[in-house]
Amino acid sequence: MGATAEQYLRQLDTGRRPDLPETTAGTLRLDVRDDGSTDHWYLTIADQHVQVTRSAEDAELVVRADRAVFDRMVRGELYPGAGLLRNEVTVHGNVQLLMLLRRIFSGPDGARHPRELGRAALAGRTAPAGGAVSAGRAVTTARGGRP
Repeated sequence: MGATAEQYLRQLDTGRRPDLPETTAGTLRLDVRDDGSTDHWYLTIADQHVQVTRSAEDAELVVRADRAVFDRMVRGELYPGAGLLRNEVTVHGNVQLLMLLRRIFSGPDGARHPRELGRAALAGRTAPAGGAVSAGRAVTTARGGRP
């Protein structure tokens, strides 16, 4: 089982996050409900950095959900937009900032970006013996072979 939202937010690295757009800045407050109480997490995003504090201050976007829903988002089992459409997540404010949560939360253990997988596949691709790769198919170059 992966980390909980609280564990993840407590240990979130405040270093540069190249996966965040350089021009995006804003504040998010996560209201995590559990057993009749609410924990507030305040995220400040600027210059590809995320700063996390515990605060109930007003933010540009307030995201409310049960603890189990935030835990699923942290593990990559639920995207924030899907949670909104399923009414598992409620928001108030600048909804564009909601999509940043998908980049901030790490996703499932061992997850890799699709571009990284594509680059690895291209790096491992070699031409078949006796031929070259052209338009995704092998071309025979042996004597008497047909291209």
